[in-house]
Amino acid sequence: MTSIAAITRTLLTKNVINTGRIAASSNTSFMKFYSTAPEYENIKIDVVGAKKNVGLIQLYRPKALNALCNALFQELGKAVKDFDADDKIAAIIITGNEKAFAAGADIKEMQNSTYSSTTKAGFLKEWEDVSNCGKPIIAAVNGFALGGGCELAMLCDIIYAGEKAKFGQPEINIGTIPGAGGTQRLPRYVGKSKAMEIVLTGNFIDAHEAEKMGLVSRVFPVEKLLEETIKLAERIGTHSPLIVKMAKQSVNQAYETTLKSGLQYEKSIFYGTFATEDRKEGMTAFVEKRAPTFKNN
Repeated sequence: MTSIAAITRTLLTKNVINTGRIAASSNTSFMKFYSTAPEYENIKIDVVGAKKNVGLIQLYRPKALNALCNALFQELGKAVKDFDADDKIAAIIITGNEKAFAAGADIKEMQNSTYSSTTKAGFLKEWEDVSNCGKPIIAAVNGFALGGGCELAMLCDIIYAGEKAKFGQPEINIGTIPGAGGTQRLPRYVGKSKAMEIVLTGNFIDAHEAEKMGLVSRVFPVEKLLEETIKLAERIGTHSPLIVKMAKQSVNQAYETTLKSGLQYEKSIFYGTFATEDRKEGMTAFVEKRAPTFKNN
C-alpha cells in the first residue's frame, strides 16, 4: 500500500493536473464528452454506444482532481435521475479523467462545518440519488478514487478500473471518518480485516489489489478502460430493462438482510418475472432458438 503522505508529496511537487478530456483512439472516436445541459459546471454528460443507449457522466473539476463539492453532487444526482427516467438509456457510466476519478470530498468546503450545520442540512443527502437509481451504474475508475471518490465508486453497481487506479479511505489523516459508506460498504465488499486496515491507516491500494479483494470487477490498461466499460454497459443493454432492474434489486437485497430473508426476497422477484411479457418472450425465444425481442413489460 502507498501512504497518503507519499502521494500528497508527489501531487504537490509535480502539480498534477489533467485537462479532464479522455483521449479517444482511432476506433473509439465516439468517446467524446460534451455537455447537453448548460447549467452543468462540474460534470459533462454524453450518450454513447452503438445504439446510443449508454448514459455517460464525467466528473469535471480537473484542477481540483475532481474533488466532490456539493455543487458537483447536485449536478451528478440530477444527471443520474434524468438518465434513469430516460427509456432509451440502458445503463449509466460514471468516470473522471486519467489522473483522478475523484480524489475525495472538497475539504475546503467542509472545513468550517459543525455538527449542528451538517445535521440540519442533511449533509451528503444528495449521494442517495446515485444509490437509488434503478438502472445499473458502472464506475470507470482511472487515477485516484480516495475518500468520497472511493465511496462514490462503491455506490455504483460495478467497478472497472484502469491499471493505475488507486483506492483508499484516508479520512483518518484529517481527523474524521468516512461518512458516505466507507465504513459500511467497504467491509461488505472486502471483509472486516481489510476494511479496518484501509480505514485505520489511510493507506491506498492499487487496482490489482482491489481486484483481488473483490472491490473491483476487472482491471484494464488506462487507455482501454472507458472502451471496455462501454462494452459492458452495451452488453447489459441487450437484456430486458425491466428484468435487469429486478435483478439489480435482488442482488442489492443481499447486503440489506439475512440469507433466509434474502432468499425469500429473491424467490418473490423470481416469481414476479412470470408476470412479465419479457420473461415469456425470453423463454419462448430460447425454445425456438432465436434472439429475443424485449419490450420492457
